[in-house]
Amino acid sequence: LRLDTKIKVKPIRTLSGVAPVAIMTKPYKCPHGTCLFCPGGINSFFGDTPQSYTGNEPASIRAVRNNFDSYLQTFNRLEHYAAINHNFQKVELIIMGGTFCSMDKNYQEEFITYSLKALNDFSSMFFVGGQFNKGKFNEFFELSLSFFSKERTDKINEKLLKLKSESNLLKEQERNETSNIRCVALCVETKPDWGFKEHGNEMLRLGVTRVEVGVQSVYDSILKFFNRGHTDKDTRKSLQELKDLGFKVSIHLMPGLINDKEKDLDGMKKIFLDSDYKPDMLKIYPCRVFPGTGLEGLYKLGKFKPINDEEAADLISEFKRIIPKYCRVQRINRDIPSTVDVKGIEHANLREIIKEKMRLNGYKCNCIRCREPMGKILDFSKLKFKILRYNASKGKEFFISANIDDTIVGFCRLRFPFEYLRKEINEKTGLIRELHVYSSAIGLGERVEGNLQHKGIGIRLMKIAEK
Repeated sequence: LRLDTKIKVKPIRTLSGVAPVAIMTKPYKCPHGTCLFCPGGINSFFGDTPQSYTGNEPASIRAVRNNFDSYLQTFNRLEHYAAINHNFQKVELIIMGGTFCSMDKNYQEEFITYSLKALNDFSSMFFVGGQFNKGKFNEFFELSLSFFSKERTDKINEKLLKLKSESNLLKEQERNETSNIRCVALCVETKPDWGFKEHGNEMLRLGVTRVEVGVQSVYDSILKFFNRGHTDKDTRKSLQELKDLGFKVSIHLMPGLINDKEKDLDGMKKIFLDSDYKPDMLKIYPCRVFPGTGLEGLYKLGKFKPINDEEAADLISEFKRIIPKYCRVQRINRDIPSTVDVKGIEHANLREIIKEKMRLNGYKCNCIRCREPMGKILDFSKLKFKILRYNASKGKEFFISANIDDTIVGFCRLRFPFEYLRKEINEKTGLIRELHVYSSAIGLGERVEGNLQHKGIGIRLMKIAEK
């Protein structure tokens, strides 16, 4: 066997069981205006960038390089996975770039259509008999040339744009059902006021499975001051309607908007103490001051004091103590270099700093991410199933998990909804909002010694949900 076909670079990328493919929409103005802390947008300090992004994030850089074309971006990401020997047959497609639901509907549909077409075309071009053909891949992607050369990039983009023939959403969705590269999850970002029933039904048509909602704060005074364009009432309604439509729901929280640690912490804790919130997933982005923002002006006038690394670590470590077992903390801190902000978090490894602080204080975080296998060798004979019942957003939730000791290896989210927002949903309906089994990503239907996927765990979780 050739060694270069076996060495996997950056194995953590697909340790959760799927291959994340993050792509970005073109710069687009938010209808409500601009939040005081938002660094991006059209005519921003950083130029024309997607709303809330600076153009310095890895996904932004790839998007610019590919002219914000969803087909080219998706192909580019799959190319990277293939080059570093990851399995990418189960793709989590993550669409970034601001409030997706506020964008032109034709643009939304076109963007997703050509993302799916890229998955399907990559599959038909480089998989033969269900197996990835590395030789055909190497030839098409001109790997005899320098990897970062402009000549290579231009040649590949010219080939891909010829392949990008006219298509439509339904055609690509149906193709993807039998593709060797499946879109198993599709995520978009929005704000609470663009996350109601009418937006949710359109997202379902597009194939969206997870919605990230920019909540930021539970205090109306803070939301108004920072020009968020929505209220706390909007947040509660959005979370309830999105869950009742069957979506997985993640929320973004921004500590540091208020210079009062106790009030800040109380607001964050409210996310889990008040049943109107209780998200499935969470991203925690401490507030940072970026050039060209309204917040920079306040900071320079001495009217705003940004949270620093030590304060953020203290606050978030206290908060993580109460996060329940059904929630996954996806990310802490924005993926933006500290060199481009005016003031804010300076350490890119804030999550590790918080983890160490919690260890020294004897604290423990029970969130899903802190209990994932992450490459551990586990004793399958110790597998046990647990059911956690709780009320959330006026509905009844059942978090059914598969565990080996204190490690979570899979889970199913079952919801009995509060409102019946579609004709398919009634008083007898239970919604499976998420089904996930951990372990390093492997091929469709493939069985690998020591890997927990395709061992029947998902079927057993579903049987418990049905019962």
